[in-house]
Amino acid sequence: MDLSQYLEIFIDESKEHLQTLNDQVLILESEPENVDTVNEIFRAAHSLKGMAGTMGYKRMQRLTHDMENVFSEIRNGKMNVNADLVDIVFKCLDALEEYLTNIIETSDEGTEDNDELIAQLNAILQNGLAGGVEAQAAATKEEVKEEKKPEGGDRRKYLSIPLADFEKNAISEAKAKGMHVYATTVYIQETCLLKAARAFLVFKGLESKGEIIKSVPSVQDIEDEKFDLDFSMFIISDKSLEEVKKAIENVSEIEEAVIEEYELTEEEPAQAEVKEEKKLEETAAKETAPAKKEEKKSAGKSGKPVVNRSVRVDIEKLDDLMNQVSELIIAKNGLVSVTGTLSSQEQSFNEQIEYLERITTNLHESVMKVRMVPIESVVNRFPRMIRDLSKKLNKEMELIMTGEDTELDRTVIDEIGDPLMHMLRNAADHGLESTIDRLKLGKPQVGTIRLDAYQDGNNVTIEVSDDGAGIDVEKIKRKALEKGQVTEEQAEYMTEKEAIDLLFMPAFSTAEKISDVSGRGVGLDVVKNKIEGLGGDVEVVSKLGEGTTFIVRLPLTLAIIQALMVEVSGEKYALPLNSIVTVEEILPEDIRYVHTKEVINLRGSVIPLVRLNEVLDIDPIEKDEDSIEDEGEIVVIVKKGDKQAGLVIDKLLGQQEIVIKSLGKYIHVPKMISGATILGNGEVALIIDSNTLV
Repeated sequence: MDLSQYLEIFIDESKEHLQTLNDQVLILESEPENVDTVNEIFRAAHSLKGMAGTMGYKRMQRLTHDMENVFSEIRNGKMNVNADLVDIVFKCLDALEEYLTNIIETSDEGTEDNDELIAQLNAILQNGLAGGVEAQAAATKEEVKEEKKPEGGDRRKYLSIPLADFEKNAISEAKAKGMHVYATTVYIQETCLLKAARAFLVFKGLESKGEIIKSVPSVQDIEDEKFDLDFSMFIISDKSLEEVKKAIENVSEIEEAVIEEYELTEEEPAQAEVKEEKKLEETAAKETAPAKKEEKKSAGKSGKPVVNRSVRVDIEKLDDLMNQVSELIIAKNGLVSVTGTLSSQEQSFNEQIEYLERITTNLHESVMKVRMVPIESVVNRFPRMIRDLSKKLNKEMELIMTGEDTELDRTVIDEIGDPLMHMLRNAADHGLESTIDRLKLGKPQVGTIRLDAYQDGNNVTIEVSDDGAGIDVEKIKRKALEKGQVTEEQAEYMTEKEAIDLLFMPAFSTAEKISDVSGRGVGLDVVKNKIEGLGGDVEVVSKLGEGTTFIVRLPLTLAIIQALMVEVSGEKYALPLNSIVTVEEILPEDIRYVHTKEVINLRGSVIPLVRLNEVLDIDPIEKDEDSIEDEGEIVVIVKKGDKQAGLVIDKLLGQQEIVIKSLGKYIHVPKMISGATILGNGEVALIIDSNTLV
């Protein structure tokens, strides 16, 4: 059977199960007696084992099977959780992630058997079990075996299954048409690891021979492995008994299939109806009680139970949908620009345009919500990373995270993981002091690293902070002097912030020795480039002896933004609205010079001026000398972190929703140009990244 069509589902669900296992084992390490956590780990390992076995990944199946054995004994109270067990389980999870990585890259799990890990798991299992438990378990197993497999005619369990009236009618109609009706009880070998998978293959084989009209247990229970080693079915088919039986016997690990032609027994109708009615009432009573309880838990405002309403969607399909919405917005902008020339008699047309504008805006917001993903999908792997770093660096530390439900565009989510990981590793290695040093300084023995995410207007801010030693500015200057990256004069007059910004230079590191955690000078420069590539910015706030905070600001979306349209030397440009503080009109006498640079004093803040026509290398519009003295300059104040700058423009054109289009990699584009947009009249306007000008 070709299982390649299920590969993507297997990969997605395996990632979810591995993340669940990592999270739950972390909880188990701090709460060894937590029964709910043990049950959750057992279920996740069991599910992963079943999926791997069904897909034919035997090494994954074997490793998860042995993990499942260990947690089965813990569930039964025959073993206790200890530090050695947790360490080995984490190594098993790393091995499973390696298998999954190989599957993603090559569709094959690889050849690594991890026999050493399996031996360690089995050693823990043997050492952890109390004396005589294994013998007792074996005896119990034999009793169950005998009980489940009676001799002779009793193995035809389908004989004791009551049929509903509609099922009897279906059998009668099939007989009348000359069809065969077969009843079968299938017994699976006791050594089978994947009962549900074998049952699925039996169902698949029988469905190719006819129609299954009844299954006991139900199909759902069989899929969930809620059955022993046997199940019964009734099949309507036009095939011979031998053909139907062969479809079952072709499945491996089937011990026996008892099958025969089925005939309805003579029974008084009234008696049959009474029995069936009683059975239905009992079933309804059983199902109603838990259903009501569940409904009470999960009912929303409407009073109806909440069902799973999420669906996996390929990101390329979302990109295509977003592109179509983008084109719709461009068309809307074109219609809006045309309406400005219409006469008053065409008011109804204007109303329709306004309606179209509302619809496209709502459609845009809906698509954006579809693309938004909680940042939790990125940060949920970090607690495990900090736990491993704590052991590797021999430092006691904890990670506190807030705002995991903050949402970001999927495109940003896919790229932000590595920068955040670099900053957290940096905090663990450089930021936090050793345990001895912390105690000497009167600090808590356990260092704290925080990751806080929250929405701030059209941006999402992520802060990574620690309560460690802070950044030693003098040490940074010394390192920069040693590397020849600054001169002594520059170092002397360098501000604290300028010195901290040296950390983002390529190949710069303050580590005294190189380790597998840090010291190679690779990290913060990558962080800065990646974040700025996403249209965001990063800044550092530090206080010596108290700690350091990295502040990352990212745009909510990268596709459609609100922008301020401006004109410079007759050309139209777009400035992203989220970076604009205010728009001011200044007079020539308000401009001052500091170190030959133009600045203005705006409400107590000294703000440097940037003339866009000079930066963009375009000739300014010539003005009459008489009008220059009377006219003021239009200045757009933009910010990047706590820095501000004033962009001098010629004319304001108004706010507009624009679609960002890439200029492609074949055109050499200055860093200040982040893309282009198509205006309503068909003109192309460049989008200016104000972050590069501040």
